[in-house]
Amino acid sequence: MIAVAIFLIAHLALLIGLTRPEKFVFDEVHYVPAARQMLAPAMSQPMLNPMHPPLAKELIAASIATFGDNALGWRYPGTLFGALAIVAIYLCGLALFAAQGPAIAAALIAAFNQMLYVQARIAMLDIFALGFGLLATAAFMHGFRKERPHALFAVAGCLFGLAAACKWSGLFPLGVCIVIVAVIRLMQSWHTLFADARADDWYRPDLWPDFSALHVALCFAVLPAMTYLVAFIPLYGLSLPDLIEAQRRIFADNTTTAIAGHTYMSAWPSWPLLARPVWFLFDKTAEDNVSAIVFLGNPLVAWLALAALAVVLRDFVVTRRWDAFLIAAFYFGPWLAWALLPRTLGFIYYYLPAATAASLALVYVLRRGGLPRWLLWAYVGVAAAGFAVMLPVSAAFIGTSMQTFNRLMLFQSWI
Repeated sequence: MIAVAIFLIAHLALLIGLTRPEKFVFDEVHYVPAARQMLAPAMSQPMLNPMHPPLAKELIAASIATFGDNALGWRYPGTLFGALAIVAIYLCGLALFAAQGPAIAAALIAAFNQMLYVQARIAMLDIFALGFGLLATAAFMHGFRKERPHALFAVAGCLFGLAAACKWSGLFPLGVCIVIVAVIRLMQSWHTLFADARADDWYRPDLWPDFSALHVALCFAVLPAMTYLVAFIPLYGLSLPDLIEAQRRIFADNTTTAIAGHTYMSAWPSWPLLARPVWFLFDKTAEDNVSAIVFLGNPLVAWLALAALAVVLRDFVVTRRWDAFLIAAFYFGPWLAWALLPRTLGFIYYYLPAATAASLALVYVLRRGGLPRWLLWAYVGVAAAGFAVMLPVSAAFIGTSMQTFNRLMLFQSWI
C-alpha cells in the first residue's frame, strides 16, 4: 500500500506542467521522430536513431498513439517510469534497512535530488532504463540475504534485460550483480572464512547453498538476453541477420571515439561534483524572465552524498557490512563503468543511476547508532528546501527572472 501511495503521489507531481514547453526539448528531437516512425503502417527507411535499442522508443510511440502527437504524448511515459524509479528506491530501502521510515526517507531524498525529476519529464531514454534497472536492483537486494534467492534473482534478470532494451547503460547494474555473484562463488570455492565472522558480513560461506552455476547463467545471462531481444521483434521479427546487424550498429556507436564535441559534454570524474550541467531548455519569455530546464542535481543532496559514501566505503572495508557493500556496489559500479568505455562524449545525466542510489548512502549514515532519530527527517526537509530553490530552473512551466537565475548559477561552469 505504501509503494502504491508513493507511486501515485510521485506520478501526479511529475505530471504538473508536463506539457510546457510544447516544442521539442533537447534530445527529444532524436527520440520522438524515431517513435513516430514506429507508428507508421510500413517502416520507412532509413531507420531513425538505430544507435539505441528500441524499447523506450516503443513506449513513447505507444503513448503518442494513446494521447496524440503532442507534448503530453511524448513525455507521459517518462513520468510513469520516474515514479517507478522512486518506488524502486523505496523497495531497495526496505531490503537494506528493514524499516518503513528509512525506506520512505530514501525515496524522498531520491525524488528531491532534482536529477530524477528533470529526466522524468523529457522524452529521452534514460528514465526508462533507470526505472527497470532500479526495480531489478531492488529484487537483487531482497534476494541477496535469502537462502533461496532463485525467484528474486530471476525477476532481477528479466528486468535488467528490459533496462538494457531501453539503453545499453542498463547493462551496468547487471554487470554489478554478475561480479558480486562471481566474487562470492569464487571465495566459497576457496573455502574462505572470516576469522571473526558476523551475521551481517557481506560474504558468508553458506550463502545461497543450492544456487548452482546453471541458475547463475539462467538468471543473469539467459533471462536478460531473452527479455532484451523481445523488444526487437516488433521491428525485425525473428530475422537473425537483422537482429545481429542491429546489435553491431549499437555496439559501434557506443564504443566509437569519433564523435564531435558538445557544448555541455563532461567527463565522468566531474559528475559527482556537479561541475558541468546540461541545459535542456533556456528560453526568454519576457524582457527579464526565462523558462529554463537544467539537468544539474540538488547540491544539498549530491555533495553531501559524497561524504556519506565515504562512510559507506569505510564500513564495507572495516566492518564488512552487507548493506554498506550493496550500496557501494550499486553506486560505484554504474558510475565507474563509464570510465571503461572508449567513448569520448559524456554528459552528467549518465550519472543519474548512481546519483539516485546515493540517497541510500545518505539514509545509511543518518540512521547510524548514536544519531538522533529526528536527524534523518530534518535532512529530508533540507533536501526538500534545496529542491524548491532549484525548481524554477528545473521546470519550464514555473519560469524565473534573470536575477534569480544569476543567483542560482553559483559557478561559471553551470552556465
